[in-house]
Amino acid sequence: MNMPRTAKDKAAKLAPELKLRIHDHMVQARLTEELLIRLVRGGQGYFWIGAPGEEALGVPLGLLIDKGEGPDHDYLHLHYRSSPTVLTMGAQPIDLLRQMRSTATDPYSRGRNFVNHFAIKAWNIVPVTPTIETQYTVGPGTAWVQKRHGGTGISIITGGDAGTAEGDFATCLNWSTRPGHELPVLILIAHNGYGISTRAAETQASPHLHERAGPFGMRHGEVDGNDPEACYFALQAAIDYIRKERKPFCLQANVSRLYGHSSSSGAQLIKDERDCLVEYEARLEKEGLLSKDAAEAVHERWRAHLKEAYQQVLQEPMPDSADIWKHIFAPAQEV
Repeated sequence: MNMPRTAKDKAAKLAPELKLRIHDHMVQARLTEELLIRLVRGGQGYFWIGAPGEEALGVPLGLLIDKGEGPDHDYLHLHYRSSPTVLTMGAQPIDLLRQMRSTATDPYSRGRNFVNHFAIKAWNIVPVTPTIETQYTVGPGTAWVQKRHGGTGISIITGGDAGTAEGDFATCLNWSTRPGHELPVLILIAHNGYGISTRAAETQASPHLHERAGPFGMRHGEVDGNDPEACYFALQAAIDYIRKERKPFCLQANVSRLYGHSSSSGAQLIKDERDCLVEYEARLEKEGLLSKDAAEAVHERWRAHLKEAYQQVLQEPMPDSADIWKHIFAPAQEV
């Protein structure tokens, strides 16, 4: 294990206000995803793939990102289980509902892409693609820009365990660690134990996928992805290291997949998986920070918010065929 020591040294020192903020974001992300699942079941959407079970990883990441546009800030090369991160950064749940319904008001693709395929120029969120692990090849490009630019901005790449078997992952490890040209990249592996419907144990020789970074001379580590506080400190330590040293880090978080791979596999709740939200609420209750009634009030507040958003989206227009060629290419610029 190559985790910086601060990941362990600070593990019990999160402020109560931050713990409750993390919980609030986790509830927001979970209820948003569960509504998306209900939409596709009710014929109000076409396909669902998302992040229930990864809130304990995604929310802390969203809190630690340096959000902005350009190489002074962090670039995000995300995959389709990143809604907790983007919502924590400030995205609105209604925009996820819009993309699920493929409305003309969808701010990420104008009704052209799957749900949870974000694209936000103002926050350096590079468009998410449905192709698996393409982001591992693209990420070093923005990191190279940041290396030349200077400053503390880093490039963050997220993906799943199955994607580490793709050639793109090895390409990322190689290009991020060339001697004398190391790049400020955080490589995150959200290990949920499956590649669609195939168990990782049937395809991966080792469960410790982060160790593949070792032969490249890259620092790496592993964290319980169902523990939001452990994730916060592991991410904080890794990000601080990358910002200071301008070198890459690979972090594996072992997470749950609570509703299966996607709507194509039924999106039914898997009850024998760990639930990070249930566990964290029990922990906060034990610490005297959040009663059951207070936790339910948080849930009810977000349920009411999402109900209102859903009713609004139902009234919004669908794309017009006349607009099919819009937003395909960037506007031409004079040289």
